[in-house]
Amino acid sequence: MKRDPQGPAECPPPPAAPQLQSTAPGEAEGAELKLTPPVWIFGYGSLVWRPGFEFTSRKVGFIRGYSRRFWQGDTFHRGSERMPGRVVTLLEDCGACTWGVAYEVRGEQIAASLQYLNMREAVLGGYDTKLVKFHPQEKDAEEPILALVYIATPQNPSYLGPASEEDIAAQIIVSSGCAGHNIEYLLRLADFMRYFCPQAEDKHLFSIEEALISILPCLYYTEESLEETAKCPSEVEGLK
Repeated sequence: MKRDPQGPAECPPPPAAPQLQSTAPGEAEGAELKLTPPVWIFGYGSLVWRPGFEFTSRKVGFIRGYSRRFWQGDTFHRGSERMPGRVVTLLEDCGACTWGVAYEVRGEQIAASLQYLNMREAVLGGYDTKLVKFHPQEKDAEEPILALVYIATPQNPSYLGPASEEDIAAQIIVSSGCAGHNIEYLLRLADFMRYFCPQAEDKHLFSIEEALISILPCLYYTEESLEETAKCPSEVEGLK
C-alpha cells in the first residue's frame, strides 16, 4: 500500500498553552493527580511510536478495563477544522485490555514531558489525565506500575463518538494534519500491535484497517479513470 508522499500540512499557530501551576516535582498539572517519581506515562496511540519527549526507559504492556476506540476527533495533528481526523481514545470496558507503551521519566524529564504532553494531548487534543495500573509484557514483571494516561471523554468538544468501521475508515482516508496523514496514524498503530503485541486482539483497530485497505483500490481506480478521461479530448483531436 502506498503512503502519502507529501509532508505534513502547513500548520496554523497552536493556541497558547495555559500556565502550569507550580507543583512539587512529579505532580500532574493542577495537582489533581499525585505522582511519585519516577513517573510512568502510558501511550496507546501515536505515543507508541512518537513520544516526543526524553525518557529513561520504556516497556510494552497493557492496562485493564479499557478498550481503544477511534472515537476522538482531531482538527490539528491528523485533521483540520474542515476535515477532522479520527484518533484513538479509551472507553471503559470491564473485561477488556488495551496494549501500548509505558515511558519512565525521571528528574528534569518529568516536568518537561508533562508540559509537552499538556500541549500535545490536552490543549490540542482535548484529553484529560488519569492514573491506571500498567502491566508490563515481560514474563518476570513484578507488580503493576502506576502510570499516567490521557483519555478523551465524551464531554470534550472534539469527541466524535461511535461510527461503523467503514465510516471511520472513509473519514481517515480524507484527513491530514500537521503531524501527517490520518492513514499513517492508523497503519502505524496497526503495525505496532502486529509486531510488538502479536498475541493481543484489537478487533476495532484491525477492522478499520481492513475497511481502509478495501476502499483504497477503489479510490486509486477512480483517480486513474479520471486521468484517462482527461486525456481523451487530446487523443481524439490527434485523430482528426
